[in-house]
Amino acid sequence: MSQAEEMLFATEDQQEADRYSGQPAEIASEKYLIFSSDGLMYGIKAEIVKDITTDYTITYLPQVPPFVRGVINLRGQIVPIIDIRLRLGKEPRDNFCCIVVDADGSEVGILVDMVEQMVDVPLNAILPVPTSKSQAVVTGMWTLPNGNTMLELDCELMLHG
Repeated sequence: MSQAEEMLFATEDQQEADRYSGQPAEIASEKYLIFSSDGLMYGIKAEIVKDITTDYTITYLPQVPPFVRGVINLRGQIVPIIDIRLRLGKEPRDNFCCIVVDADGSEVGILVDMVEQMVDVPLNAILPVPTSKSQAVVTGMWTLPNGNTMLELDCELMLHG
């Protein structure tokens, strides 16, 4: 038997073994950080999360959009802070947690009620949402294992929308 034939049979045998090994096929997924705000669950891609902090002092800035609460000094870097409640047209509240993300090459803090968990979301499981003007920053949704619905937040749209 030639070397090419041996390779062909070895490949087929391996494919056959993989098919019957009982191991599920690997599903493409991406990690999301889940957080809550105003009773809703939101998710952002974990790869853009740079920091999570509860120890911050916001310095007010004049002449900025109302949803920009000001800036914080995060280890010597000035980071603008967006209140997600105000950005989505909700009532403001004293927020507990700030998630710092890399949005469009700039670090930005997002004030949220609470960081919940990190989850793996299958890429084909995120469904599109009907977009309205108030939800222009939500680009998809997914049902979490606990039955809650996660809304996928697009941080770049949140900044520029």
